[in-house]
Amino acid sequence: MAMNIRQMQILDVVRASGRASVEELSAKLEVTPQTIRRDLAELADQGVLDRVHGGAILRSGASNIAYDERRRMNEDAKAAIGRACAAQIPDNSSVILNIGTTTEAVARALLRHRNLTVVTNNMNVANILAANDSCEVLVAGGLLRRSDGGLVGDLTSEFMANFKTDYAIIGCSALDEDGDILDFDLAEVRVSRAILRQARECWLVTDSDKLLRKAPIRVVSVAQLDAIFIDRPLPDRLQQVCDQGGTRVVVATGEG
Repeated sequence: MAMNIRQMQILDVVRASGRASVEELSAKLEVTPQTIRRDLAELADQGVLDRVHGGAILRSGASNIAYDERRRMNEDAKAAIGRACAAQIPDNSSVILNIGTTTEAVARALLRHRNLTVVTNNMNVANILAANDSCEVLVAGGLLRRSDGGLVGDLTSEFMANFKTDYAIIGCSALDEDGDILDFDLAEVRVSRAILRQARECWLVTDSDKLLRKAPIRVVSVAQLDAIFIDRPLPDRLQQVCDQGGTRVVVATGEG
């Protein structure tokens, strides 16, 4: 079931603080509490939110939000992150982009770059960059994950081992305050780790909503990366991890 405009507004409110009450949503959206309760019930049925007494919280746990819902979440922030990241990638360079809606935003921001070589296990990235006739796109083999166009598995990791690129750019499903980058799928995590071994510079692109989510599988620490691109300043504890590891933090704005 597709979300209506009001339900998408509800998600925006909940994402801003991690939770929201029926009364708060009713006042903000100028509808009755009964309408809000029905919307929350539908969003819970879709697996986007969890109902709690008096309201709802962001869902976290062992499974990810559906791809179509993730793609619509924080679109403006992801576009800004994509532009900020792409602005630091020069023409005539090589890049690995992995699975994720934020890495797809990076791909869209690379459409005017020249003479790029892009390696990816993301069919959506490949399709986006097919419109750039100055970009050579190499797509990994592996098991196609139909839910989001990702390619995973041992064959994918072996494919990535053939390259040494200037940049590796990964997304994530969650980012813990202690600096751990987290995801849901062990097969995808193994590919991400393989990707990070094959680049001179390793970057994370993530919107700040990932700070409110949890996922069960650790990829690496942000302290092991060269840069993180995000739409808001990091919490103090996470910023300290980045400072100690020498990880640059680039806060993207909506400009440009």
